[in-house]
Amino acid sequence: MILAVAAAVAAAVAYAVSTIMQAVATRRAHGLAAVRHPLVLGGLALDAVAWVLSLLALDHLPLFVVQAVVASSLVGVVVLARVVLHATLRRTDLVAIGVVVASLVLLALAAGEQPAPRPPDGFPTWTIVTALALLACVALAYRRGHPILLALLGGLGYSVAAVAARGAHASGDLLDTLLQPLAVAIVAAGAAGVVGYLRALERGAVGSVAATVSVVEVLFPGVVGLVVLGDVVRDGWAVPAVLATLLAVGGCVVLATSPANAAAEEPTGEPVGA
Repeated sequence: MILAVAAAVAAAVAYAVSTIMQAVATRRAHGLAAVRHPLVLGGLALDAVAWVLSLLALDHLPLFVVQAVVASSLVGVVVLARVVLHATLRRTDLVAIGVVVASLVLLALAAGEQPAPRPPDGFPTWTIVTALALLACVALAYRRGHPILLALLGGLGYSVAAVAARGAHASGDLLDTLLQPLAVAIVAAGAAGVVGYLRALERGAVGSVAATVSVVEVLFPGVVGLVVLGDVVRDGWAVPAVLATLLAVGGCVVLATSPANAAAEEPTGEPVGA
């Protein structure tokens, strides 16, 4: 289980670096041009590495733990913004970082070690339909959608991709994951997440966008994992697990509103594209 936790933490670090890169890129290039920006492409490459690491973590940890750790990438975002962008950290941010880290430790203890069970009948079909519907919603909301709506759709896209990956990975190794129908859901939902998140970053405040995505990424997959995919909590640890999840989400929301996130919003060049 220690290696699984390490993989999840490494994924969170990769996502943090990717977030900083993408936030800066969307201030240099607007619209679909942002997707072709070198910083975005580099960020997407890091996202791919993080995704593989999260799959390794899902071999022994339930979704609610892995997603909470992934959402804690906001800790990395704030720290990197302080080091790289010389952003200001509030005392509240330092407290929030401590709360998030402590909550993640408690969640890991509450979960224990468990293999990924096979998903129930009908799961692939409904997951694919949901992923394609999300992709269509992002396309409809792309031009005029409110940043929070785009962030919500992006968060749901990332969440459905995580749920699909969890269900697909339960049936075998990484190659098996990519060769089964759920791969369609992973790609479609992942695309919805990337496009929705980038557009939300372009049109809205990094803090509110990151907070929305973080909350959705923790709660939605966590509930699906417990209700549908057979994730379990150790006996007697249900209440601590719920409290730890709420504290982790609360800490992430506080960090999302940090001035360190606002630093990533500063324009760094003339925008290109449309």
